[in-house]
Amino acid sequence: MEIQFLGAAQTVTGSQHLISVSNTGSSGRCSRILLECGLFQGKRRESFERNRDLPFDATSVDVMILSHAHIDHSGNIPNLVRNGFQGSIYCTFATRDLCSAMLRDSAYIQEHDVAYVNKKRARKGLPPVEPIYTHADAIASLEHFISVGYGRPVMVAPGVRCTLLDAGHILGSAIVLLEIEEGQRQTRLLFSGDLGRQDMPILRDPTPAPPADVLIIESTYGNRLHPPHEEAEQRLRALIDETCGHGGKVVIPAFTVGRTQEIVYSLHRLASAHQLPDMPIFVDSPLAVNATGVFRLHPECYDEELREFIAQDHHPDPFGFDRLRYIRNAEDSKALNKLEGPAVIISASGMCEAGRIQHHLKHNISDPRNTVLIVSWQAPHTLGRRLVERQKVVKIFGQEYPLRARVEAIHGYSAHADRNGLLDWVKPIAHDLRHAFVVHGDPEPAKALADGLKQLGVRDVAVPEQGDVFQIQGE
Repeated sequence: MEIQFLGAAQTVTGSQHLISVSNTGSSGRCSRILLECGLFQGKRRESFERNRDLPFDATSVDVMILSHAHIDHSGNIPNLVRNGFQGSIYCTFATRDLCSAMLRDSAYIQEHDVAYVNKKRARKGLPPVEPIYTHADAIASLEHFISVGYGRPVMVAPGVRCTLLDAGHILGSAIVLLEIEEGQRQTRLLFSGDLGRQDMPILRDPTPAPPADVLIIESTYGNRLHPPHEEAEQRLRALIDETCGHGGKVVIPAFTVGRTQEIVYSLHRLASAHQLPDMPIFVDSPLAVNATGVFRLHPECYDEELREFIAQDHHPDPFGFDRLRYIRNAEDSKALNKLEGPAVIISASGMCEAGRIQHHLKHNISDPRNTVLIVSWQAPHTLGRRLVERQKVVKIFGQEYPLRARVEAIHGYSAHADRNGLLDWVKPIAHDLRHAFVVHGDPEPAKALADGLKQLGVRDVAVPEQGDVFQIQGE
């Protein structure tokens, strides 16, 4: 067996890992299994080229397995299909439903960005460029998806059985277990996907790690610890209460899948406990509206706490309550810019780099009565990071705006396991592991987690670089 790391290697984006399994089938040809096909997100030109030019021959890939729907794990699937992939894409039911909305939205962004770039190129006399993929490509890719329930083994290639286990990260997220037979050799490969946290609202806890020989594990927070979620919810309440007291608005940039629903559920719980001031709450994002609809369709992913909340007669919808309004059309979104008095506005994108959140920031960051509440990690060079750094002046749509609003950050909403969570998950199987590969983390947290795995007794730990290839001998 061979593993090649083609994305999310010493970075947190563009997840792609290619596994080649030998001696499978009568022809003796290798089966090639792609774990994920995410979009690389970075500087515009580098991202465009890396995402357009796949680092492998798409026609040679037999099957793909997708851990969850976040764009850095799923977002280049339409390009994979566009380049000739003919196989099946295995994932959970909820992941497939989320991808239906998210890949189409991603295609719209690809087409919109290229239209903007081509206007500039035309003025310079340069030929137009094509988008990485189109809306039609996104629709075509959905025909390749095969949905599988948690804990239901399925043969995905000759000699390769796949079982998806609950990762507790976002709706439908999965840990991937591959049981691989190569002649007389057997190998159990475990891929964490993005691992969730214990005791978080909405979703169940991650499934304990099953025995494995080889582990591929994420390391987003491999060197950091999270504050308790309960502190995050009470901090949210306090900031809303303080801002409302000043007559201001709370503007919350939030990712459309996961973070938006977590914030909405927290607000619902606070409102039910009469711990929120009487102010309207808006979720202004068409994709978040669609994603929240998918959340409502998949109660099989809910934890016991949320099921009990729903069972109460006055809480039939955990993601909807009297003062909450979801905004879909553009005219209603624009009307929020003229809204007088206190309000909470939740909008995308989570790092403030695109979408309607930029309009809300433009209209609100220069008023000292308002609060911009950051509830997600903000990548370097993004508008969100510049807000966290409290730069005195920030650019939005090319214009400069003075930052006079209060900016606060709450770190307890992260959907990723922290260092202790990752190590606790691995600990029961550590001494049986023959190899561990640390991915999906910047170099510092990845290496810190690798050191932690070695201290647990894992025999061979590597932090692969982009393109690295490893040969795995079965037992």
